[in-house]
Amino acid sequence: MTHSPAIGTVHLVGAGPGDPDLLTLRAARLIMHAKLIVHDGLIEPAVLELAGPGARMISVAKRRAHHTMPQEDINALLVREALAGNDVVRLKGGDPFVFGRGGEEAEACHAAGVPVKIVPGISAAMGAAASAGIPLTHREDASIVTFVAGQCKGLTEQDWAGLAGKGRTLVIYMGVKTAPQIAEKLMADGLAPDVPVAVVENAARSDMRVLRTALAGLPDLVIRAKVKSPALIIIGDVTARENAALARVALEAMS
Repeated sequence: MTHSPAIGTVHLVGAGPGDPDLLTLRAARLIMHAKLIVHDGLIEPAVLELAGPGARMISVAKRRAHHTMPQEDINALLVREALAGNDVVRLKGGDPFVFGRGGEEAEACHAAGVPVKIVPGISAAMGAAASAGIPLTHREDASIVTFVAGQCKGLTEQDWAGLAGKGRTLVIYMGVKTAPQIAEKLMADGLAPDVPVAVVENAARSDMRVLRTALAGLPDLVIRAKVKSPALIIIGDVTARENAALARVALEAMS
């Protein structure tokens, strides 16, 4: 009589903004003991190096306009491996439930009867702000923070009115390629052209850059500085604070 293998568990693991020291203890333990890791393309090599020598690695890297594997196929891969009896560490940059499509993957697993465990990570926004010394909230400047995706269908039709401005901080994921449309959209919605902006590239990594400008100058900055993903755009008065000392402290703590 043939017995079916026990169903494996899919662990949706947030790898944080890049620095392996910013992994949660649970994430680090799962990576170190993993037999199978399915990872995104932006995971730092130093994070993957924590895995044991026998771990099987599957990259499902995504880039703008070029997906190594469509999301539906990633979902199917996780389900297939788990149903074959394999525990899967699905490694995602930042937090799996913040623009990480972790919700879609969890739903696909649940629909197939595959157990899922969520391991949250430091989101890209939190990691970028901390490493740059930018407080996303500040008693004098902002008590509201909003996260939006700058790369999605129907961007121009979306209503962003009120997401940025006095007392607010707006964090834009995946906005490098659409920086001109983002700046135009926000100004058309009434945001002043001189609102301060920070662009944090490669947050919490050795090659991190923090670039500052005004909203109207955002498109030119992205082109002139040749900004590349991964990069976050932070808009609001908090970005204009002189936080060089805070940034040094944050980076020293990560080193």
